[in-house]
Amino acid sequence: MHWFLTNILPILATLTAPSLAGTVAPRASFQPVTVKGNAFFAGNDRFYVRGVDYQPGTSICPLLPWMQNANYGLLLGGSSNLVDPIADPVVCKRDIEKFKKLKINTIRVYSVDNSKNHDECMNALKDAGIYLALDVNTPKYSIRQDKPAQSYNGPYLQNVFATVDAFAKYDNTLLFFSGNEVINNVDTTVTARWVKAVGRDIKQYIGTRGYRKIPVGYSAADIDENRLETAHYMNCGTDDSRVDFFAFNDYSWCNPSSFTTSTWADKVKAFSDYSIPIFLSEYGCVKTARTWDEITTLYSSQMTPVYSGGLVYEYTKEGDATQNKYGLVEISGNTATERPDFATLQKAFTNVSPPSGDGGYKSSGSASQCPPKSKTFLEGSNDLPAMPESAKKYFKSGAGTGAGFEGTGSQEVGAESTGTATAGSGAVTNASAAKKGDAGASLRAPDMGMAPLVCGMVMVLFSLVGASLL
Repeated sequence: MHWFLTNILPILATLTAPSLAGTVAPRASFQPVTVKGNAFFAGNDRFYVRGVDYQPGTSICPLLPWMQNANYGLLLGGSSNLVDPIADPVVCKRDIEKFKKLKINTIRVYSVDNSKNHDECMNALKDAGIYLALDVNTPKYSIRQDKPAQSYNGPYLQNVFATVDAFAKYDNTLLFFSGNEVINNVDTTVTARWVKAVGRDIKQYIGTRGYRKIPVGYSAADIDENRLETAHYMNCGTDDSRVDFFAFNDYSWCNPSSFTTSTWADKVKAFSDYSIPIFLSEYGCVKTARTWDEITTLYSSQMTPVYSGGLVYEYTKEGDATQNKYGLVEISGNTATERPDFATLQKAFTNVSPPSGDGGYKSSGSASQCPPKSKTFLEGSNDLPAMPESAKKYFKSGAGTGAGFEGTGSQEVGAESTGTATAGSGAVTNASAAKKGDAGASLRAPDMGMAPLVCGMVMVLFSLVGASLL
């Protein structure tokens, strides 16, 4: 028996110990967020987005002209040398400590490397009570403003679906952005049908693959001339084609200001009958000192019947002289140093709580009327492009491995959509078929690893040892 205890048990302990390299221990249950009426809910509790935009960059490099038009320098932390902060446990855990100080519940990441593992960072975020709002695009795999039809193709959707596969398993994946500021002036409103089609395709993929119903929506630019038309366009038509939420960037509150001076009161009125959740995907004017007075209003009863919170832009100091005014912290090596805005924001979040109860949300509502073509909104039809035939196979087989940041890109593959989709064609009709195959990690049986083998070995060894003692 002594030989067994000193020689065999240590081996068994090694076999049964969790692997630190490839496996993350399961975490306690985390309440996924759903859409009810024009609000988000975590279980029976109203959920307000209370967070920051998060994409630490590493360098500033010239971008392609169309990327500059799409604000990619801003959207990706001021960097074209992309870094996925939630694929690096050292980076994300460093910053999670700051997130906890701010008392936020959400971070937005604009681009992830879907070929990498995110278990450790996503579980660390969950342990801190933090959800992820995730953009599914990267600069190489996205809808181009100048060539929307050409860039809407099978390889693009494969990479988008691979990102969905990678993050659908996490309870703290809050939502997916199907696009970000693709429409950023009047001329680019012609891209609206392709952007909307991507949202339709993601929703159908999520449903067919048997994942939980993760909200899918769009993040719009801070443009007064067609913000409302874009919002209504994304929320009109059949249910399968409508977004689950609409977000927009808003830098109009520049302190000192107020609910009325900032035009926030006008926007609340304009969206008062909007039937799905809206929130601010970026806010925090830097034209004047950022005292964050708008936070008190954003989470007050003046706005919560219509708005569901927002995301402060941005976590890290990045970019040029204008851009670097936004950062809450400055990164040097692996040290994040708090800038003056950090303490001010921390105080603002600490002193503000949303209204009790449901915040006056609307439990029901109707789809928007599709906006007509106009001088400020050039898309006059809600006839969406049909999904490329080459992408339909992923509904059954899954998307496979994502291209990550090193992929060759999809924008020059060429247009693959033929014709116009039939209204309602994006509805989920055969989810059970996908579940018979591999519907994703969240639906797999628990990985038992070596446990059954080890238990068998223990029984055999104890039998042998017991027999030798008789």
